[in-house]
Amino acid sequence: MTAARLAAVDLGASSGRIMVGRVGSGRVALTEVHRFPNEPVPLGGTLHWDVLHLYRNILHGLRAAGEVTSIGIDSWAVDYGLLDAAGALLGNPVHYRDQRTAGVAERTAKQLGEERLYATTGLQHLPFNTLFQLVAAAGTPQLDAADRLLLIPDLIAYWLSGQLGAELTNASTTQLYDLRRRAWAVDLMAEAGIRSSLFPPLREPGERIGPVLPEVGLPGRPEVVAVASHDTASAVVGVPARGENFAYISCGTWSLVGVELDAPVLSEASRRANFTNESGVDGTIRYLRNVMGLWPLQESLRTWGEVDLSALIRQAAREPAFRSVVDLDDPVFLPPGDMPARIAAACRRTGQRSPATPAATVRCVVDSLAVAHRRAVRQAQELSGRHVDAVHIVGGGARNALLCQLTADACGLPVLAGPVEATALGNVLVQARTAGAVRGDLAALRELLRESQQIERYAPGGDEAAWRAAETRMGG
Repeated sequence: MTAARLAAVDLGASSGRIMVGRVGSGRVALTEVHRFPNEPVPLGGTLHWDVLHLYRNILHGLRAAGEVTSIGIDSWAVDYGLLDAAGALLGNPVHYRDQRTAGVAERTAKQLGEERLYATTGLQHLPFNTLFQLVAAAGTPQLDAADRLLLIPDLIAYWLSGQLGAELTNASTTQLYDLRRRAWAVDLMAEAGIRSSLFPPLREPGERIGPVLPEVGLPGRPEVVAVASHDTASAVVGVPARGENFAYISCGTWSLVGVELDAPVLSEASRRANFTNESGVDGTIRYLRNVMGLWPLQESLRTWGEVDLSALIRQAAREPAFRSVVDLDDPVFLPPGDMPARIAAACRRTGQRSPATPAATVRCVVDSLAVAHRRAVRQAQELSGRHVDAVHIVGGGARNALLCQLTADACGLPVLAGPVEATALGNVLVQARTAGAVRGDLAALRELLRESQQIERYAPGGDEAAWRAAETRMGG
């Protein structure tokens, strides 16, 4: 095995970063070379991603990274760019929080059959799934003119390499992918009025895509490699777990809460619980539930302006527990805007005291998120039959000591927090395996992480009866 220097392009819903990973001698280390905001742009009543701004920053970061062996790209799921027959982008991609899908999911699911949709795709019913976005876009000039559809990481890979394709961990989030056949669900597309010709061939994580185009101007023309391009799939690779009896929470704008399985769970109970089955690395299934994660906190901070988040969390820790809890999965919290006002209104609607200060609002959000984590971890075990001995929290939420401790208390299980950059680490490790710098299965990759990364342990405690009562107040 030889050492490798690898670049991870990691695009989140609120920021992007370029990380350089060094893998070799039984260690993996990351260096951040560029970080940049990812802010949606409202225009003409539609919310867009500024994908050209993202691409410019990606190039800036890759040039700052210097010479690397390869580049891997991951991002959030479901959103896409449309290309014409010459490969030109037909406008900025629409943001999944745009309101164009309002009411579309219910109508489309009824038309295609909710049970059939789940049996084919195994996917959680979310109003912004790619299926529903495309139904909402039917008849628009852009979609009519489109020759190809590329999910965000595949679009960046195309601009870098000139090669078209669709990496399957992200494809599995579209609700247009047949999970058991590991192929595009062309019959569903036809019934929904979606052209199957829009979708490029599928790629496996670890597959070589091709060298960077000369005109991109990167030193050494590194190879672009298909990593687990859905950021959660890369984050799960980056979970430093031992064995299989663990739950993971990839906690950022969203909390993705679940377990790693060898086969999907497609039962009626799973469908009704709104659990999703998404493809992972090495043929695994990410069996999980999307929970509204730190988004309400992020939007609250935007409303409050310049505040010290660390100080605010310390103040929140001194607030009374369970004074108010809200169901963060309520669609009222999905759009951007004045989040503290919506949290206060939700508390009033449910007969609870509205938070009167920013610290009280933060405590409400963190208590509510810990209850949601508890519910999802317990349901994942019940529905999958997989016993869990510990919960791993990775991503930005691993920095939030109050959330980690409350999640341990809520779940009655030890929480192992970190690494924060699990997504970039998972991205790099898949590249490293392709480059021959590391060998083995997921267990071997995770052992490398345990040797290299600092993990914080939170022991469970607290009052189980109080958690049960809080869950009941949230409608559990």
